[in-house]
This record gives sequence, structure tokens and C-alpha cells, in this order.
Amino acid sequence: MSALITPTDLQQEIGRPGLVVLDVQFTLTGEGPGCYAAAHLPGAPFVDLDAVLAGEPGADGRHPLPDPAVLQEGLRAAGVDDDSAVVVYDQASSLAAARAWWVLRWAGLADVRVLDGGLAAWRGAGGAVSAGAVSPTPGSVTVRSCSAPVLTADGAAALTDAGVLVDARAPERFRGEVEPIDPVAGHVPGAVNVPMGHLLTDDGRLRSPDELRERFAAAGVTSDVAVGAYCGSGVTAAHTALALHEIGIRAAVYVGSWSHWVTDPTRPVATGG
Repeated sequence: MSALITPTDLQQEIGRPGLVVLDVQFTLTGEGPGCYAAAHLPGAPFVDLDAVLAGEPGADGRHPLPDPAVLQEGLRAAGVDDDSAVVVYDQASSLAAARAWWVLRWAGLADVRVLDGGLAAWRGAGGAVSAGAVSPTPGSVTVRSCSAPVLTADGAAALTDAGVLVDARAPERFRGEVEPIDPVAGHVPGAVNVPMGHLLTDDGRLRSPDELRERFAAAGVTSDVAVGAYCGSGVTAAHTALALHEIGIRAAVYVGSWSHWVTDPTRPVATGG
């Protein structure tokens, strides 16, 4: 079953009991709250990726798994219950929304969907927006962590032999030609590169299942092999997991990703194509 919902379909569902829409707009420079204050779906509370959907940056990477208690508190404050039907969205690309989708599934929530094309698609379809503060009725969700497959560094390394490990970063970062964030350039030896940008249309929506299948198959990713995904810090990898979900492939996510891999100088590093 698809994890995506269109703006038109969401407009028809708004207001139904049990539906919770969460705004997870995000930028690497921390402007998510400002984006939310400028415009968001009416009634949608803001959930901060850095503060709620990830733990503190450090030895486990730049966006490690959140502390279950912190995640639970944040989701309850946003009005989420155990049986809520949750829709998450960001500005357009679903990068942050995919991280929210993956984390909420890891936390045990069963009904989580992503607004394909985000706020931009919503507005393009004539959807109303608000700039006002939102105070939802607190929810009672109980976080049950480890409900989605997670890769350790050793697991990611082993998967290069036992299956396919997908690196979701831009090609130049994968090849080690540039590294604007982490202290070491390159990639996990044996990984294959399927850049996130190649999975999106020009307006930020995911490509059709046939197109996604074609792009992944070209890198050796098919439904009959074990698949894992990583990126710089575990956000874009969740987007890859979402894209793979849309073609019926369940991928494990190496949450620490490259930002964790390079914390151990004994781990090997590959460069080139």
C-alpha cells in the first residue's frame, strides 16, 4: 500500500476523526520553525526534526535515532494517539517528511502517510494555509521503538556482500570529490549510489513506481535482495526507504550514516565511481 497521499485526497480527509497532520518543515540551517510560522496547513502543529525526530548530534552521527521518551513527549504534544492516522509534510521534496514517516513507523505507528509534494503541492492544489499558532489536544501515543529495521555500521558493511547498500547522497559526495559537511570524503566500500534527486520530479514529487523501479534496478536493487540505505546523517536515507516502500521493497536504514561511519578511523573509505 502506498505511503503517499495527494493534496486532493488530503483535502477530502481533513476533519475526519483520528486524522493528525504534522508539519515537519526543515532546513539544514535550522529554519524549519520560521518556515512553519510563515505558512502551514490549518490545524497542523509543528514537529521539529532536530529536537523530536532525532537525538543530539555526536558520536552516533548528526541525526541519530531520537530518545523514545523525547519522541513520545513530542508526538503527544502534537496530538498523536496510538490509533491516529498521521499525515506528515514538509516544504516540497518530502525529505524531512520521509524522515518523520520512517521514525514514526520505527516508533510503532501503523498508519503514517506523506503528503506528496508537500506544502508547495498543497498550495498548488488550492489548499488553504495558516500562519497562526496551533494548540492541539494532547495525545496519548506510546512509542514502541525498533518497529522498523535499523542498520548498525557493521550491518551496513556486511550488507555490501549479502545484499545492496544504497548511498543516497549526490554523486560528487559519493565519489569523494567534495564533502561540505563531514570530515572525511568518500563512501562505504561496496555501496552503490542512487542519489535522492534522481527519484524526484521537478516539482518535488516522487517519480512513478515504474520510474523508481527502473532507477533502483540499474543499481542492482530488486525485490529479491536485502537492501539498506544510508546518506550523510540518516535523513535522506529515510527518503530512499520511502521510495523503496513505494515499489514494495522494505529497506533497513543506517541511521548514523556517513556522519557516524567516519567517527571510527579504522573503518574503510572508498572513493571514485
